Amino acid sequence: MEPRTIGVVGAGQMGSGIEQVASQAGYRVILRDLEDGLVRKGIEGIARQLDRAVEKQKITPAEREQAVSRIEGTTSLEKLAAADFVVEAAPERLDIKLDVFAALDRLCPAETILATNTSSLPVTRIAAATGRPDRVIGMHFMNPVPVMKLVEVIRGLQTSDETRAAVFDLAERLGKTPVECRDFPGFVSNRVLMPMINEAVYCLQEGVATREAIDTVMKLGMNHPMGPLALADLIGLDTCLAILEVLHDGLGEDKYRPCPLLRKYVEAGWLGRKNGRGFYTY
Repeated sequence: MEPRTIGVVGAGQMGSGIEQVASQAGYRVILRDLEDGLVRKGIEGIARQLDRAVEKQKITPAEREQAVSRIEGTTSLEKLAAADFVVEAAPERLDIKLDVFAALDRLCPAETILATNTSSLPVTRIAAATGRPDRVIGMHFMNPVPVMKLVEVIRGLQTSDETRAAVFDLAERLGKTPVECRDFPGFVSNRVLMPMINEAVYCLQEGVATREAIDTVMKLGMNHPMGPLALADLIGLDTCLAILEVLHDGLGEDKYRPCPLLRKYVEAGWLGRKNGRGFYTY
């Protein structure tokens, strides 16, 4: 059965993007975060994105109002019991995700599918925190969610065929292209992308070139829309570091070892666009 109400845990960059595309696709959305201020910030951010879409004549003012009206913000995890489908978009930490999934498993009806937007963590391990591992799946959206078409769909060891089919159907209804990946560290996207970003940071650390030169080489030489250092700032340097640590720990290969300069920036609190300073200043 097609879901009518989608719950999203997290009102940050990824969570807000998922909430926006779901509301624009006609679904009622329950947006949940830990604090009222975070919930309000998430909804206001979605409204601004929709305002830009109106200015660019991609949607009408009426469609904008309808999309905003479908979003309900809350700090109560219990409210997600009313959702037919829940996507977790919490920080990329296994302990947080395990706690969220254990709580969702207690609160949500048995038929509710629980999806994680993890970009690197083991879906099988997350599913094991619930009593419904057959209805747990990875649904890794790309950033920025309203723009990027890809969704990596990651089946855990016990994910059912029915759950996989339901997630593919939902992704397509959201205007996305789902691609199935196996449950390995980093899946496909970050297993390929993060070593490139990490090597770009090594180039900067070793003085091979300036940040602008490194990014220009990849944009003009490799036809990338954005250089790897600017992309790292967009993703969040803390998120890049966390993914590289998962890859390094999970696969045990030195090629995934995080560059010391990346770790130093994160320790300094330079996380990228999210707080105004990363490899570039915003």
